[in-house]
Amino acid sequence: MSRNKDARQQKILRELELRPSLRVSELAERLLVSAETIRRDLDELTDDGLIDRTYGGAVRRLAAEPAVGERHRLLVPEREAIARVACAQLACARFVMLGSGATTVHVARRIAVEMRELTVITHSFGVATVLSLNPTIQVIMTPGRYHAGEGALHGAETLNFLDGLRADWAVLGASGLNEQGPSDALLDAGTVYAAMLRRSTRGMIVADASKFDRMFPSAWAGWDAVEMLVTDEEPRGRLATAITDAGVTVLLP
Repeated sequence: MSRNKDARQQKILRELELRPSLRVSELAERLLVSAETIRRDLDELTDDGLIDRTYGGAVRRLAAEPAVGERHRLLVPEREAIARVACAQLACARFVMLGSGATTVHVARRIAVEMRELTVITHSFGVATVLSLNPTIQVIMTPGRYHAGEGALHGAETLNFLDGLRADWAVLGASGLNEQGPSDALLDAGTVYAAMLRRSTRGMIVADASKFDRMFPSAWAGWDAVEMLVTDEEPRGRLATAITDAGVTVLLP
């Protein structure tokens, strides 16, 4: 590697320490090189296992999923695009279960703008807060034990409460997606997502491509239990094969 390239790639890594998500155009402007040069750098850093590529940029690679407050600052354009597509699929729904996470908060924000006369059941304070802006949407919060990092309620009380309810759709995020199905970094969150999926007629996962080919401890469903994946890039390889074989509909912005 040339000295200039090495120095530039070290600067990219330092930038991602300060801001966990950056776009190619931002990096090119800051480092005074072409966008194509930055793309090549990002590809090399991804191959070295130091970052994760996203559509139009990169995110810092993390051994575990960060707290929801940090995730809200990542991949905002991608998540907003996913939310637009997801919300359009809920047009005829009257009862929706909405899980916790950064992407589901974007979905909730879109629901609050576009939908009326809807009941949403959630364990996420972020989701509930966003939905409260629309007075025609009834929000039902589950009981449970509060997890500060996720801003959500988990535990036996949550599961018992959900067991007495039904919904048209469960809209759920995921920490990782691989050929076995969605998974979550938090065991308690995974059990809630699984319960929401069981108690809903249809199940939708909303997750960006940075979650592809990643697996976390709580494997809370197989692809055969999921009807729809809304994401920002086409899945590839074994993940794509598993999704296709299970008959899951993939929707892109």
